[in-house]
Amino acid sequence: MVESAGLEGAKGRERRIWRTLESVADPEIPVVNIVELGIVRRVRTGTDGRLSVGITPTYSGCPATEVITRSIRDTLDQNGFADVMLETVLWPPWSSEWLSESGRRKLEAFGIAVERPAGAQVACPRCASHQVERISEFGSTPCKAHYRCRECLEPFDTFKCL
Repeated sequence: MVESAGLEGAKGRERRIWRTLESVADPEIPVVNIVELGIVRRVRTGTDGRLSVGITPTYSGCPATEVITRSIRDTLDQNGFADVMLETVLWPPWSSEWLSESGRRKLEAFGIAVERPAGAQVACPRCASHQVERISEFGSTPCKAHYRCRECLEPFDTFKCL
């Protein structure tokens, strides 16, 4: 019985950490949090009973990774999770497929499209047209590409499907 209560306690703590991490906004795109972006890969209790959070940067060498890691640490510490370890997980690399649906909607409302896998067309986040062209492999950050809509003529970034 004690073992079952300990396991339930660990699972409850894991859920509280997930909810806490939802309060950490992406420093470059503050309309989405790091859970919605798929940066938080896992929250788990190890065999030794220690909790850890695995995070994956959106892009190799992403300059925001250090800021995000510091924000996670500060948020965990401020919410009673100072004992939780942070681990960087590089494999598999982050993919735009990891974005939550709410994250996709928020990004598009903010003016950032999200590439869909397997050759799906990018849609303009302003007018929803698929008549778009890639202007540059790199947009405002290395994890994005820069596009222009041929219908409304507006430029926009899109998260690359890595």
